[in-house]
Amino acid sequence: MTDPLYTPEKLLEALNDLGLKTSTLTHEAVFRVGEGDDIKSQLPGAHTKNLFLKDDKGQLWLISAEQSTQIPLKTLPKVIGSGRLSFGSEERLYNALGVRPGSVTALGLINDPERKVRFILDKALADAEIVNFHPLTNTATTSLSQADFRAFIASLGRELVIVDFSTLT
Repeated sequence: MTDPLYTPEKLLEALNDLGLKTSTLTHEAVFRVGEGDDIKSQLPGAHTKNLFLKDDKGQLWLISAEQSTQIPLKTLPKVIGSGRLSFGSEERLYNALGVRPGSVTALGLINDPERKVRFILDKALADAEIVNFHPLTNTATTSLSQADFRAFIASLGRELVIVDFSTLT
C-alpha cells in the first residue's frame, strides 16, 4: 500500500488554501451512519454516508449520499453505466482515496489525482446548503457550504454527476 498524498491535516490546509470556509469538529471515532447522533446534533446541515464500490469491470466508484438515502445497488448500474457493483476492498480503498473503512469521504478524492474513482453525488446531498464529511478520518467531521464543496470538486478537475436516488427502486 502506498501512502496517500494528503493526510487529514494536509487536506484541511488545502481547503484553506483554496479559500474555502470550513468548520471541523473533532470527536470519538464514528464507523456507521447510525452512530454519532450527539455529534450530528452539534453540526447543522446534511450528514453523509459514503460507499466505495467496484464494478465487475474493475471500475472504482464513490457514492456520497445524504445519510438516510436508500441506494439500490442492484438497479444502480443501469443508471450510472457500470457493471455489477460490490464493495471495494480495504486495500483498494486505501490505495485509491487514502482512507480506511469508516472514514470513506468525498474529500478523499483529493488523493485520487488520476481520477481512477468515479464520483456520484446524491441529489438530496447536492440540494443541501451545508454538507458534512469526514476529513480523511472518522474522528472528525468537516462542514462546508454546498458552494465550497462544489468549488473543492471543481479544483480537482472533476464534474459532478448527480443521481436522484429517491426515484430509483
